[in-house]
Amino acid sequence: MVEAAMTTTTPASGEFASIYAAFSSGLHANALPQAALNAAKTNLLDTLACAIAGSSAPGVDEVADLVRKWGGAGEASIWGSDSRVPAHHAAWVNGMMAHARDYDDTHDAAVLHAGVSVVPAALAAAELKGDATGADLLAGVAVGLELISRLGIGTTIGIIESGFIYTSLFGYFGATAAAARVMGLDAEETVNALGVAYSQVAGTHQVTRDAALTKRMQPGFAAKAALVSVQLTERGIRGAQNTFDGIDGLFRTYLRDRVDPQALRDGLGERYEFCELSYKPYPCCRFDHTAIDAALQIRARDGFDVGKVRRAQVGMNRQAFEAVCTPLDMRKRPKTIVQAQFSIPYTVACALIDGGVGLGHFTEEGIRRADVLSLAARIDGRVDDEIERDWGRNISPSHVLLELTDGTVFESRVDLPRGHTRFPMTAQDVEAKLTDCIGFSAEPLAADASSRLRLLVDTLEQSNSVLPLIHALRPAALQ
Repeated sequence: MVEAAMTTTTPASGEFASIYAAFSSGLHANALPQAALNAAKTNLLDTLACAIAGSSAPGVDEVADLVRKWGGAGEASIWGSDSRVPAHHAAWVNGMMAHARDYDDTHDAAVLHAGVSVVPAALAAAELKGDATGADLLAGVAVGLELISRLGIGTTIGIIESGFIYTSLFGYFGATAAAARVMGLDAEETVNALGVAYSQVAGTHQVTRDAALTKRMQPGFAAKAALVSVQLTERGIRGAQNTFDGIDGLFRTYLRDRVDPQALRDGLGERYEFCELSYKPYPCCRFDHTAIDAALQIRARDGFDVGKVRRAQVGMNRQAFEAVCTPLDMRKRPKTIVQAQFSIPYTVACALIDGGVGLGHFTEEGIRRADVLSLAARIDGRVDDEIERDWGRNISPSHVLLELTDGTVFESRVDLPRGHTRFPMTAQDVEAKLTDCIGFSAEPLAADASSRLRLLVDTLEQSNSVLPLIHALRPAALQ
């Protein structure tokens, strides 16, 4: 976590909604320590890049066409287009786009994605407000990322046991805090908005098991609910007040009281948990990443020959095994892009054959490659008891054991995936990801889109308007 030099102390006891609202409603971008300000900008740029790639993903056109058909006030933009729709619908579509390619940020300890609900809600709120500054947007992004990150860190029950995906479950609150801050709601109004959001909260893990297209839509639902919640609050609608700690609050009813209250409260406004967010070098489930990294290490060793792989086995913790290795037959031969994104056999095979994993591996053509599927059929997963004991609630390490047809055995274990704060992506990695994402835009962007976006985000706190950032996401033909 990053510490601020100066801050107002937030009370450590009481209903968490009130505590957090007092902090978030009063936060200004100029009060953030430089590292936290930089982290908010990094998340904003990465989320926008992921959304650009997601603009061409299956399901996005259908949802965007639906909201255009519904019509309504042109309050906010669907990124990558010239469409303006009601703010809650823009947040929904943009949130779906940001999550669709599974390229988005992760908090490796909390096991969730943060920006995909927070950033779309914050930007939609900024457009809705009309006079929001870049500093307002950054403050909103910061308080939203911090809330979802703290909720994730404070939750001690894993996603497999609870049955919820925390990206979307906690995204409702992070997105609402972000939108409330951008819209200028005070502490009392922010408490109310969080309570209105609580009446809409969902986010099932079943969508992952069933490889449902709605998996990528759930963070968008959270962003959509945030805009609905703040606008209802502005109109005087009263929501729950004891949203988190109440008798029937989130912690008991959704999380079985498996929550550490100190992790939520300690150092709030002094340390920023969202500075621990990681960024993905591969567009697939984060549970795949340590296995990919281990496979790439093996591929680089003397004597390795991908044409001679007899079999491979990947050890991991139980929640990773459940998410990306079951049912095994489906993971070895994915029939949909979502199944491929959540498959260790498939992604490890891609890494071993091609020396990397990119967006091109997750297309209808890519998931039918005979060479990849042949190798994936020889890759198995298992629960490693040691990893489960030591890393049961976290993004899992991977232990890869691989045997060639001549009996040669290769072995590699990776504990922290590339992109983790202790193993960050290089500047070249970041640029390669941005290029990869822009290349998958539904409509070609301007030739200078990458440099414009980077400059606009880097100087955002100096901007009197967020509109230049929105305009940079428009297709080249509309510039």
